[in-house]
Amino acid sequence: MEDETLTQHQSKIDELRERALAGGMNRRDVLKRSLALGLSAPVIAGLLAACGGDDDDDDDDDDDSGAAATNTPESSDGGDDDATEPPSAPGANQDATATAEAQADEPTEEEMADDPTPTEESSEPMTRGGGGKITLLYWQAPTILNMHLGQGTKDFHAGQVVLEPLAYLGVGEEPILVLAAEWPSVEAGTLDPDGNFVIWKLKEGVVWHDGEPFSAEDVAFTYDYISNEETTATTLGTYAAVESVEVVDEYTVQVNFSSPNPAWFDVFVGSNGPIIPKHVLEDQVGAAARDAEFNLNPIGTGAWKVREFLPGDTVLYDINEDYHIEGIPYFDEVEIKGGGDATSAARAVMVTGEADWAWNLQVEPEILEQMESDGGEGRLVATPGTSAERIMINFADPNTEVDGAFSEPTTQHPIWQHKEAREALNLAIQRDLIATQLYGAAGVATGDTLNVPASFKLNWPWEYNMDAAAEKLAEIDFPDAFDSTNILYSTSVNSVRQKNQEIVKADLETLGFSVELKSVDSGVFFSSDAGNPDTYGHHYADMEMYTNGPSSPYPVAWAERYRSDDIAQQSNNWSGTNITRWNNPDFDALHDRAKTAIDEQEQIDIWTEMMSLVYTDIVEVPIVWRGGAAAVHNRIAWVEDVSPWTPTPIDQLKYWTLA
Repeated sequence: MEDETLTQHQSKIDELRERALAGGMNRRDVLKRSLALGLSAPVIAGLLAACGGDDDDDDDDDDDSGAAATNTPESSDGGDDDATEPPSAPGANQDATATAEAQADEPTEEEMADDPTPTEESSEPMTRGGGGKITLLYWQAPTILNMHLGQGTKDFHAGQVVLEPLAYLGVGEEPILVLAAEWPSVEAGTLDPDGNFVIWKLKEGVVWHDGEPFSAEDVAFTYDYISNEETTATTLGTYAAVESVEVVDEYTVQVNFSSPNPAWFDVFVGSNGPIIPKHVLEDQVGAAARDAEFNLNPIGTGAWKVREFLPGDTVLYDINEDYHIEGIPYFDEVEIKGGGDATSAARAVMVTGEADWAWNLQVEPEILEQMESDGGEGRLVATPGTSAERIMINFADPNTEVDGAFSEPTTQHPIWQHKEAREALNLAIQRDLIATQLYGAAGVATGDTLNVPASFKLNWPWEYNMDAAAEKLAEIDFPDAFDSTNILYSTSVNSVRQKNQEIVKADLETLGFSVELKSVDSGVFFSSDAGNPDTYGHHYADMEMYTNGPSSPYPVAWAERYRSDDIAQQSNNWSGTNITRWNNPDFDALHDRAKTAIDEQEQIDIWTEMMSLVYTDIVEVPIVWRGGAAAVHNRIAWVEDVSPWTPTPIDQLKYWTLA
């Protein structure tokens, strides 16, 4: 009976951790539940850190965030039986798991928030300026400020201080208007019931940083810029369903889709939706895009404008006195300081007080907890995300040169081309050990690369079984039948990742592999530099590791990463999102169907079949469903409830004040 009681108690802790990871609970609720369970202070601290997570590889492309969301994809209108009608606004539905949890326990404030009415990006009027400088630490330094050409979260965050989308999806997926004047709806006649078009009404009176007026022409131009294949935009996947963008009038655009689009709300929205100025870039589309001055000194509509940018180091921003929201922002200057490591960034906020925010603290839990308890200058905060740390297998050969490039899709990897070898790798990963020792309460061992939305998560089984792994390798006569057993395993510089590498290396060498570990500075690894062979997009290794997850509750753009027509290679400047070079026409066909599926059950069926192909063929090896932590200085008035679909803290930065 005692064992059964302990098991039930542990089950409640595990359930609490999973809900925190899923972004369904804020710190206040986690603390309340933890105390009710009688948990110790270290366990509570770990659970508080698990309320969310950041990525390194930005969703639809690659290099960004880490936990789960609690809502279904936007398929039917709030559970309406009319399955042919897309939603008038995301956020009306909750998944079955969240509903069951709400029935079993008192609902959180987020679970009770079910109103899809859009909110404008505004708050109580305050005085613009006067707050001095705020410093944000990103140990993965930004290398480009044009997100449509960027590769990683740090590039997207640094760019979105300046550039803005039409809207974001907030907590509970409620729309947050930015450059849009209203959220499209069937009732208003601005959203086609069959999902074939959407009409956006734009905010009037907005000006670019150089004083030129913002208009519908800029929105239409943004699509022209992205859709030009020679631009090699990394955000192209989000716009693949668009047939045309029409300027209706100065402040109205109509987006037409080539077929019914269940993800209509992704276009010009969120991290992949920033609008760029036509008058600045109209002569720098296509091949000229990569050399544009705009990439390092963008002109936007945001609350701050770029003063100075040193790629791989620092971005300095000055206040935009003409910002289109009254009284915003409070801080006169923003500094994004890149480089270093996650541990020193955490220390600079919580111990020495030298900075105001430290992003994506992929640091051992006990170290963070010690800093928070002893430092006194700042605290850990949760940042909800959507991602999993995973190993990316290279289906191409990183050691065979083709026209001056390696890992080209015309080649085959000498070992990983055999499914038995990939199965052995999958069986040789100690996910539970890695999750427990390196991530603590902020990580859950997982067999899924797609952990959100909950209705698309397959809960794919995994096991650590070295005997079974050895048997798989014996089926292909490994190592005797192979010329080389050498494996290069690459990732970014980070103490947690290096320890992760060491655990994997030890097990693979037990199986007969010879493993070389490589750790690349994050500013290089997650850069979009087509001339640098060490970027994750080149994937000039046998396998590499980073975190990735979707940035939309209908992750069709994220799934471009598995398409055979989006393979990263020399011909597209390695901007393709498929960096494993996996090629499966059946997946492509299912993904094409997912792009137009409006019915919710049809979506679930397609995604189940589609992701099953990825898991059974072992395209990637998911390790940990990540929750994450950031640090904020005590002087900052931090808002607890943040959305997994927005670039925390960039989406809130304009509203930050002193505590």
